[in-house]
Amino acid sequence: MSSIKQFQVTFDCAEPERVARFWCEVLGYVIPPPAGFDTWEEYDGSRPAEEQGSWCACIDPSGVGPRLFFQRVPEGKVVKNRVHLDVRVGTGLVGEERLAVLEAECARLIPLGAVRERLLYDGTDSCIVMQDVEGNEFCVD
Repeated sequence: MSSIKQFQVTFDCAEPERVARFWCEVLGYVIPPPAGFDTWEEYDGSRPAEEQGSWCACIDPSGVGPRLFFQRVPEGKVVKNRVHLDVRVGTGLVGEERLAVLEAECARLIPLGAVRERLLYDGTDSCIVMQDVEGNEFCVD
């Protein structure tokens, strides 16, 4: 029986590089240039015109988190995500202390293009539901 050692999370989107750069800012990830190129832009510009901007990927520079892959699709998002990312900034915290940390992270993400949807808070546990730059839901948890 084999064991999976790595996985990536794939996003369907209209503008792969834009969404990848948003998530790089959120998570501290980077967009590595493919082998033989100094930058992502150099690589993407070298591709045939119809393939430029069709995908982008980012990685955790520490090697701990999964690779995120963004692929261009023709259709827009029409319903709630079936899978979403939780940005875990409040682990181990409860109540007002947790809420303050989540609110601070939410405030950091809004200028990057994130949209706040709603706060879920029961007096102890909380999370903030948000959307990325293309409307994909995620939680600040």
